[in-house]
Amino acid sequence: MFVRGMSPSEATHSESSLTFAFRGTRMLVRTDGASAKLPADIGSAESARRLYLGTLDGRPCEAVELRDGPAPSEPLAFRDLRSLMGSLDEELLKIAGIASQVLDWDRNHQFCGRCGTRTVASAVERSRKCPRCSLAAYPRISPAIIVAVRRGREILLAHNRRHSGPVFSIVAGYVEPGESLEECVRRELREEVSIEVDDIRYFGSQPWPFPDSLMLGFVARYEAGEISVDGTEIMEAGWFTRETLPQIPPAGTIARRIIESVLAET
Repeated sequence: MFVRGMSPSEATHSESSLTFAFRGTRMLVRTDGASAKLPADIGSAESARRLYLGTLDGRPCEAVELRDGPAPSEPLAFRDLRSLMGSLDEELLKIAGIASQVLDWDRNHQFCGRCGTRTVASAVERSRKCPRCSLAAYPRISPAIIVAVRRGREILLAHNRRHSGPVFSIVAGYVEPGESLEECVRRELREEVSIEVDDIRYFGSQPWPFPDSLMLGFVARYEAGEISVDGTEIMEAGWFTRETLPQIPPAGTIARRIIESVLAET
């Protein structure tokens, strides 16, 4: 079980430590065919920052940002976290997401956003505080909705410009200031595919550290409107059944879980 922690005394590297080492958004892993594992050590690679995360079954976990250097030799490789879904242990992948997110936050908050003074890391909580004006910066969490729309036996799927390859998924978008989650669901569907929905129900959530989202899943019922894509984010959309399903997001994503759950009920 993973237990979060902040104690500097526990941050000392030991042989039993689990190290989540990154260059940018890619993590160092040891590959073995289709599976991936954390490396036993990162050798002499120089780090730009180290952050203690907590313990997994009593083993200290730390996030490390590596400085630029030569590419590692096989079987070591830097991999994008999305590509590790299904090949890295699920609990380790979850901690890797935490590591990636807090490294990104720490890197971007070295100076106060109000007065420009260099910030200082807190020893008791995950924050960086300005010693001059006392502004505290905490890791940012950006809430986003992701919603499946049902119409009888059909589900609405759309191809987003950002998706690599012919992947179709369900509609998603960030929550705006002053907006409830249900209002966000309605707005995103109206803006991106021009339809209206009702009977909006919460499904579940998933941390999505790319770099700092929290995906909040919903299922809604089609009410009215004809599909018309915005052409900016959504390039194509349509109604699909289990028999006509296109390529969908990979296992391990909340999009896949929602799609499979909806289709299982048809």
